[in-house]
Amino acid sequence: FALLVDFHSRKLRTRYETDIEEPLKQAYAKLAEARFEKYGDTLYPDATFTLRLSYGAVKGYAEDDGTAVPPWTVLSGLYDRAALHTNQPPFDLTESWVRAREALDPETPFNLVSTNDIIGGNSGSPLLNTNAEVVGLIFDGNLQSLTGDMVYTDIQSRAVSVHAAIILEALRKVYGMERIAEELTGP
Repeated sequence: FALLVDFHSRKLRTRYETDIEEPLKQAYAKLAEARFEKYGDTLYPDATFTLRLSYGAVKGYAEDDGTAVPPWTVLSGLYDRAALHTNQPPFDLTESWVRAREALDPETPFNLVSTNDIIGGNSGSPLLNTNAEVVGLIFDGNLQSLTGDMVYTDIQSRAVSVHAAIILEALRKVYGMERIAEELTGP
């Protein structure tokens, strides 16, 4: 089947790139120029797959209903949530995590939220502390961060990161990959 449609797919792809993607790129460039002309450097530039730097602090926040969201979670919360939902999807744990439970430190930091100003495309960005040590990897933003491409406020907007400690703990005790953990941390 793939061989039958390949020729036509390639023609359609070329047409899409020429007639849709290229005009969009040109329009975006013109919009960016107009935006810069009007607002200067008072607005952030568009995320264009270039290196970007954001600073922030690990900090919890309060939801609109007053529910406090702590700055980080710990490993025991993973098992608590799985048990609360009787280990049913999407809260079910793989057998490797179930087997490793007793070997893991339940107080290991798991996820954290920070005031870093992020936008789509930041997934996988390293989170550094003041000593330039990688302490996490950004993988998402909370619901309140979705307006970040237009306006940013640190009242509720948060970047969500997986903590480096749980990455190392999992590599060593869940996946048996001590060599990779050592490679990441040095001798």
